[in-house]
This record gives sequence, structure tokens and C-alpha cells, in this order.
Amino acid sequence: MAEKRRSYNAQPVSDLSTAILDPVLKRRAGISVGLVQSWEEIVGPKVAATSRPEKIQWPRRAHEDDPYQPATLIIACEGLAAMRIQHEATEIIGRINGYLGFPAIGRIKIVQKPILHPHAKSKPELRPLTSRESEKLAGRVSVIEDEGLRKSLEALGRAVIGRHK
Repeated sequence: MAEKRRSYNAQPVSDLSTAILDPVLKRRAGISVGLVQSWEEIVGPKVAATSRPEKIQWPRRAHEDDPYQPATLIIACEGLAAMRIQHEATEIIGRINGYLGFPAIGRIKIVQKPILHPHAKSKPELRPLTSRESEKLAGRVSVIEDEGLRKSLEALGRAVIGRHK
């Protein structure tokens, strides 16, 4: 009896996690990992930065003979991104259907909520200003009469100067 040889070649973790998560996402949200991973390519970087696909809602069919009806894609987005997505809805639907290979999505529903991105830029660390830089900045903003504006501009100046090494 011949034994089947096992391959011990390394596989990327993303391939393994996709194989595990894809069936779960399809069952719970009607969405695939591929759509989530390709979101930026589908909708563009500006829209993708403030949105993500949440769920695909397929219409219920009473019988198998009922005609096919496209689904609704629920998109989570932040604030003003909702207006951009609403404005570009038909284009986004076309791109998603092109990605999926058939007219799966017929409309978009927008849900506003905070979007957390793992690759979001953190604030840069600012170096402390030298005494000469602080004096020069204070001299420049000293001519501004409004105290609130002067403090805001001084803070902005510290941030700009502090970024440069």
C-alpha cells in the first residue's frame, strides 16, 4: 500500500486565513474576503479610506422559479463619505459587479459608523524646539491681537517646525 506524501511547503498566512474566513463571512454577511481585500481597488483609495463593505443582503425568494433579483450591498462609512458614495453609487455598483463577474448588486445602502483602519497614519513624533526656534516663532505670532488665534498659530508653528529634523 503506497503512502500519500505530505507537502510541508510554507504557505502564506493570508491564504490560510482566507480559506477559513471566507465560508464564515459568506454565511453570516453574504460577503467574501476577496471583496473586502479588494475594496480599495474596486472603489478607489479616497472612498476606501472612509468606507468598507459590511454585508450583502439577498432578496428572499419564495420559490425556485422566482426571477433573479440583485442584492443590496450595505456599506459602512464615515461622515461626509456617505455623500460621495451616494453620488458615485451607480459607478460603484458597476465596479463591484465587474469584480464579481455578474450583476450581483442592484443597489447600495449606506450605514454611517466609524471606520477603523489598521494602516491609518499615526501622528508623527515632534521634536522639541530649540530656544532660538521658540523665540523666533513667539516673535512672529506676537503681533496677533486675538489670544486664541495667536495660541492656535503658535501650536501650528511648533508642529510644522517640530517635524523637521
